[in-house]
Amino acid sequence: MATITFLQNPITTNGELPAVGSKAPDFSLVGSDLNDVSLDDFKGKKKLLNIVPSLDTPVCAMSSKKFNDQAKSRTDTVVLVISADLPFAQTRFCNAENTDKIKTLSLMRGANFAKDYGVLMQDGPLAGLTARAVVVIDENDNVSYTQLVSDIGDEPDYDKAFGALG
Repeated sequence: MATITFLQNPITTNGELPAVGSKAPDFSLVGSDLNDVSLDDFKGKKKLLNIVPSLDTPVCAMSSKKFNDQAKSRTDTVVLVISADLPFAQTRFCNAENTDKIKTLSLMRGANFAKDYGVLMQDGPLAGLTARAVVVIDENDNVSYTQLVSDIGDEPDYDKAFGALG
């Protein structure tokens, strides 16, 4: 388990992020077209996973927009924004914010993702949602960078995340 904070109160997650150098756990999440999406769907590409509790919060929205802006210059990388939001809400967010370089994925049928990636919040008011984290996965599906953001209200380190992509 890891400990993070929300409004200065400690919250525990169910585990740890995948270790740098390890194979990324496969996943099955739901895309905007309501089809299941797995890690294998991005074979041969670098993947930046922006894991957020909900796009309906200011920090989650801001991080998604900033990653979208940085993704514009990367043709070898897919930025996946993963949240508990339904695909319909994710699509509304992307349309309203003009974030066309990110791909949103929902935990709607993929709750195991949060457990497998060690980001499921176990307690506190947001229990059951994911902690804020970034995982960078190389084109061979090896984890090359992770960050579990220490406080839910903080933004991730964008420079380190994109720097890990090479």
